[in-house]
Amino acid sequence: MPDKKKFLLRIDDRVYAALEKWAADDLRSINAQIEFLLTDLLKKSGRISTSGPLPNNYDSGLQSSNSEE
Repeated sequence: MPDKKKFLLRIDDRVYAALEKWAADDLRSINAQIEFLLTDLLKKSGRISTSGPLPNNYDSGLQSSNSEE
């Protein structure tokens, strides 16, 4: 497993609360949810390769809670 970069993230309380709920809905930690979302957006924007191994916590089979609306 590749090393992971650690960094401090300052985030609005409302954004954190929404991420916390979304992560719980998807059975992920908040950190894993943030990494999942960033990885997904980077792939969709073509900024990282869509081939190769995904992070351990990346599960493309899970859907966001927004899909229920």
